[in-house]
Amino acid sequence: MQHMPRNLAVLSALLLLAPTHAAEWKQAEGPLKTRWAKDVSPANALPEYPRPQLVRSDWLNLNGLWDIKVGDRPETKILVPYPIESALSGIMKHADRMTYRRTFEVPKGWSGREVMLHFGAVDWEAKVSVNGKLLGVHRGGYDAFSFDITAALKSAAAQELTVEVFDPTSDGGQPRGKQTLSPGGIMYTPTSGIWQTVWLEPVAHAHIESLHLVPDLDNACLRLTVAGTGTVEAVASDEGKPIGSVSGDAGGQLKLAIPDPRLWSPASPHLYDLRVTLKSGGKDVDSVTSYFGMRKIALGKDEQGVTRPLLNGKFVFQVGPLDQGFWPDGIYTAPTDEALRWDVAEMRRLGFNCARKHIKVEPDRWYYWCDKLGLMVWQDMPSVNSYTNKPQPIDVPQFKTELENMVRNHWNHPAIILWVIFNEAQGQHDTEALVAEVKALDPSRLVNNASGNDDKNCGDVIDMHSYPGPGSPKPEVQRAAVLGEFGGLGLAVDGHRWAAANWGYKGTPSMEALTRDYEKLLAKAWKLKDSAGLSAVIYTQLTDVETECNGLLTYDRAVNKVIAERAAAVNSGKLPPEPVIKQVVPTSQLKGVTWRFTVDAPAADWAKPAFSDAAWKEGPGGFGTAGTPGGVVRSEWKSADIWLRRSFDWTADKAAAPAWLVHHDEDVEIYINGVLAGKADGFSSEYEEMPMTPEGLAALKAGTNLLAVHCHQTTGGQFIDVGIISESAAPR
Repeated sequence: MQHMPRNLAVLSALLLLAPTHAAEWKQAEGPLKTRWAKDVSPANALPEYPRPQLVRSDWLNLNGLWDIKVGDRPETKILVPYPIESALSGIMKHADRMTYRRTFEVPKGWSGREVMLHFGAVDWEAKVSVNGKLLGVHRGGYDAFSFDITAALKSAAAQELTVEVFDPTSDGGQPRGKQTLSPGGIMYTPTSGIWQTVWLEPVAHAHIESLHLVPDLDNACLRLTVAGTGTVEAVASDEGKPIGSVSGDAGGQLKLAIPDPRLWSPASPHLYDLRVTLKSGGKDVDSVTSYFGMRKIALGKDEQGVTRPLLNGKFVFQVGPLDQGFWPDGIYTAPTDEALRWDVAEMRRLGFNCARKHIKVEPDRWYYWCDKLGLMVWQDMPSVNSYTNKPQPIDVPQFKTELENMVRNHWNHPAIILWVIFNEAQGQHDTEALVAEVKALDPSRLVNNASGNDDKNCGDVIDMHSYPGPGSPKPEVQRAAVLGEFGGLGLAVDGHRWAAANWGYKGTPSMEALTRDYEKLLAKAWKLKDSAGLSAVIYTQLTDVETECNGLLTYDRAVNKVIAERAAAVNSGKLPPEPVIKQVVPTSQLKGVTWRFTVDAPAADWAKPAFSDAAWKEGPGGFGTAGTPGGVVRSEWKSADIWLRRSFDWTADKAAAPAWLVHHDEDVEIYINGVLAGKADGFSSEYEEMPMTPEGLAALKAGTNLLAVHCHQTTGGQFIDVGIISESAAPR
């Protein structure tokens, strides 16, 4: 299958190879870079054709060095299309207002045709002029948009293009996803200005403006709508051989028969080629190439009568990562197309069959690689007022406009199976009306009204989040049950961190421990498929992002933090043998165990056996506040800290791999005979295994031992209970 001829980049290269003042530009030194950063230069800034489902042979890439003016600062160079905050731009500083400027020449061979100027995306408001003539203003940080610049062109060779940008980021009520002016936690460095490819294209006065491609498996056809004026001829090909054609008027829906269609799925992502020709006055005036996949996504019942999402009429359990689409060197913009492809290919190598693109919209080429490599996509709408204590008035009309644009810009990609409108109640509004609008706009896909919180009982799925989890909502007659987020296992890798400070929802000490815990979580998720009717799970997350180190990969994509073969196996449903687990020092989960405790800070030697706890209180575990998820509270604890002590007898064999069974909310330290034997930050929502440190294991002795625990709480629910298990692994 050949979607884009190799010679497409030749014309764009003519511009990029012109003098570029490269000596005035260099990459900024950011906290972290990917291996692809070395391949980025003014001569090859994303040279690939940017719109793979509407391809013309003539085009001119305007990526490269532009002049940029920010406030009172002197004009300098920026490498487009990397956002101004990125190291690859050469600037790596935020600005809310900036003016881009460059000159270009229209190729002589384009004479007699109209010239279109295309932007992949500019965040957020772009005021575009050519030769001083205002072409228009576009608002929306994730939308592709275009202007006909023909009337603004001069007869002289050099044409001047300016783009004035305004981006309020978190000071505005527009969709912005995870961008913030105060990065930290789950919010990250913003992207401002041009962040996707800019290019020129010659077209006839009557030309193909857009395609709408809807596969119809029930009738073995492609429903094709061509925006334009004139008559249309469309030819579908499979591996270079024509298999069907249709002709008719532009603007109306045409049925292109696909005999015995080969279906698109993750197991076999088959794509057909498409050529569409527009005729006017009996002559061919425009021709584009495209591609499509024949697949159907719809709700249905499985053999047990459970509501499921069906791909091509069959239930496929969806397992994928949360993919936020951030890069340490390009922020929103991948350094190269190879980097973009690598992320998708790595998800497939890890056994994932889907991904949730999390409150960000990608360039078309990311979806192209998902189409080609077989990765189903949940596409989030970027949210307003994400995780802020200073929410702005929501620009309701703008949100609706950008939501509609997201759907229309990407609805031809077979990989996209689900639109997600809101996430965790961030900026949520008019939910039922927006779900109905998206369903009417694109009835060929499923819609998730709200992932994680504030479900409004509409759309096609009911979605919960559970950290670490997993968990499952109850399937409904008209809605499938999905787990929109879970996991978040953390592991920071030295030399591959964005910053010294880092966090994860649940820390792990090593690749082996992370892999083992990941296997256990995914095994539980697969079991929920049958026991609870769960249809899909999304694990947090694909990569680390800035200080958030709960990715399966480091932020620079240099280290895979899980053992890939084992992760791929469990992601595909090949579950590891279940270990034999025995509680040798019981928790208070089933029966209260007596502890001595205090909420007043004790002496420094409080964890040692010789310390006297006679003045401490006595009570049964667990300790906490009622309503804390997963906790069985037998003794109330409401202060910031609690210290616990109890003695236990050890008669088991250390070779049986003793480990902690602990439910902590929040930070916990566990000591054996005065030696730190376990530590975890954050909180859990259920009893979880935690490895015992080698020092703690060495301190464990036959006979009587002292177990001491300190738990620190900051906000929300609180709970602490600890026991010891032994684990005998079954042979792998």
